[in-house]
Amino acid sequence: MSEYSWFDFDQVDFVTADSHFSHARISELAERPFTSIEEMNAELIRRWNETVGPSDVVLHLGDVALGPIEESIGLTAHLNGRRYLVPGNHDRVSPATQSKNAIERFAPLYEAAGWTILPEVIEGTRGGYRILASHYPYKGDSQESDRHTTHRPRWDDGIPLLHGHTHARDHGPNGHEFHVGVDAHGYAPLPFTVIDAWIRTLRDVEPWLEVAIREAREVIADLDATETSNSDTMFYLMGYNELRTALEELLSALESSHPNPPPNLTQG
Repeated sequence: MSEYSWFDFDQVDFVTADSHFSHARISELAERPFTSIEEMNAELIRRWNETVGPSDVVLHLGDVALGPIEESIGLTAHLNGRRYLVPGNHDRVSPATQSKNAIERFAPLYEAAGWTILPEVIEGTRGGYRILASHYPYKGDSQESDRHTTHRPRWDDGIPLLHGHTHARDHGPNGHEFHVGVDAHGYAPLPFTVIDAWIRTLRDVEPWLEVAIREAREVIADLDATETSNSDTMFYLMGYNELRTALEELLSALESSHPNPPPNLTQG
């Protein structure tokens, strides 16, 4: 069972983070090449709409807008595409920084501007590979110490994580993490095909179904190797046979839905 809310990454065309619309100091703090808020807002909208089509799906990993929120979120209604927002610490719908009452108050503003608000950490699959996405990396910050640690993914267990928050200007990948913020990607959303290509380079990351099938086979092998006393044999065999049958049925279902089964996948 997934630890985080499940999301369909297969539907996503672009991913981004840290737009910071109307943030008065972001050009200074993140060394952006804009001389005014108005110039930055206009350029962010222009680059977004030159990249994203009206029918495209965009996943935004937080800190979409600051300043007078009615005005700044209103600007984002001009952005193309169907837009999902994983809240960051500067968003007025962030559980990390806002009260429940504040979130309930501000959520309608985001929704009216075309945003679908998601949980702080989401998990799903893309082309059969498991992915996590959050505003926050496992570790790291734009400041000296890590903030909002209880709102981050709990630990790096090898699942690729997409994130923003750091405002790092270096491009993308760092181990199992990929920074998608606009400061690293030309102030525009990043095509998800870039993420697809990166995931395929991670040698220790396997498609989710292959992992599930291998682990189920290991369970069956352990059951086969388990020794029991004579007094427990009858009860053990009854439970064992039921469990083995259920696992075999599960494996058959998984294998039939797997587009490219690896070699020996169906071998016991």
